[in-house]
Amino acid sequence: MKEGLIVKHRVGLPLIYDGLNFDVGYRIGLLVENKVIVEIKSVENLADVHLKQILTYLRLSELKVGIPVNFNNGNISEAIFYEVQ
Repeated sequence: MKEGLIVKHRVGLPLIYDGLNFDVGYRIGLLVENKVIVEIKSVENLADVHLKQILTYLRLSELKVGIPVNFNNGNISEAIFYEVQ
């Protein structure tokens, strides 16, 4: 906990289908306040696959907000590209 926020890291996310629970190895990078998924990357450019990863996590977790952050950028304010709702 930092600055009063509850942050969990590498949170396992199972796939539940028709009442069956499958541990497929999905791991949320950071989960803030059990409401916001933050995926940390260090790549030249964020690709569609990064957005699809967050969308999959949002669907499986039934959360509403996901933020990809690319640390391979000199300016952190430009490293946060978009918010998925």
